[in-house]
Amino acid sequence: MTSLVKVSLALAVLLVATSTQAQKVRSFTVERTIAAPASDVWQVVGEDFGAIANSHSVIVNSDYIDGSLGGGEGAERVCNMNESGTKYVHERQVNYDPVNYSFTAQIFHVGKLPLDPAHNQAVYQVIPLDHQTSKLVFTMNYRTKPALFGALFKGRFQKTIEDYLLAVDHHVRTGEVVNRDNFKTIKQQYEG
Repeated sequence: MTSLVKVSLALAVLLVATSTQAQKVRSFTVERTIAAPASDVWQVVGEDFGAIANSHSVIVNSDYIDGSLGGGEGAERVCNMNESGTKYVHERQVNYDPVNYSFTAQIFHVGKLPLDPAHNQAVYQVIPLDHQTSKLVFTMNYRTKPALFGALFKGRFQKTIEDYLLAVDHHVRTGEVVNRDNFKTIKQQYEG
């Protein structure tokens, strides 16, 4: 086989592998047990959907958009990751189930990340463990364009969500707003 044929064959295999990867939806789940009733955790993540900036260290500010006035089926929020609003996340609540403390957040835009909007969602579940303890479960499903970015971003996504769940835990238990300025100190309280 000539070198040109070998290179062409290698490129063809790479293109097929890349197009197959492009169809792959990646997923990860992060869980955190919180010393608070499920209804208190649900209040923060489900009912106060537009106020996520109170319990997320990466989000500078957040609010409801497109006529949404509170959490519930079809509620939309924008979460700004910088003061100018040029880096943001746009999400909509669907499959909203307050009886079972669960909903799905359809994700339409995340900063400048090359996400495929048709395949990005976060599933939130608050599971009562007893009257004073609950578990917050966050499952992220996403697909990037090109697909190889999905593998590269997975660790970063997962770390951000682990920090988010810790921030929710702190906010639920103390009422303190969590932000970039105080998150490092708050995190040390839970890890030390």
